[in-house]
Amino acid sequence: MKRVKITILKTTLDKELAEEYGVPGLTACPMMQKGQVFYADYAKPEVFCDEAWKAIYQYVFALAHGAEKELFYYGDWIKKPGVAICSCNDGLRPVIMKLETTDEEAEINYTPIDR
Repeated sequence: MKRVKITILKTTLDKELAEEYGVPGLTACPMMQKGQVFYADYAKPEVFCDEAWKAIYQYVFALAHGAEKELFYYGDWIKKPGVAICSCNDGLRPVIMKLETTDEEAEINYTPIDR
């Protein structure tokens, strides 16, 4: 299993939707900033947004387990193997992320339970 690099490419705010549905003073995501980098494998990185993780974990899992050799979705989405461009599921202020497989092996940071 490989580590996956998660880079925050952009934080956004849909002003039209925020004006209609958001609370007064709503801004782009306060948890993520452009340029931040996180590493993941089977588990969510510390201080990473729980909602963003729910939106991307399946891509992280696929990349960590060998999907870097092929293009996602039959080659009609991303042109570079081992890369996915994803966003969190916040409809008013989505965060855009680049996921990419690294050459680094993941380390299991837990002790398995003996059964």
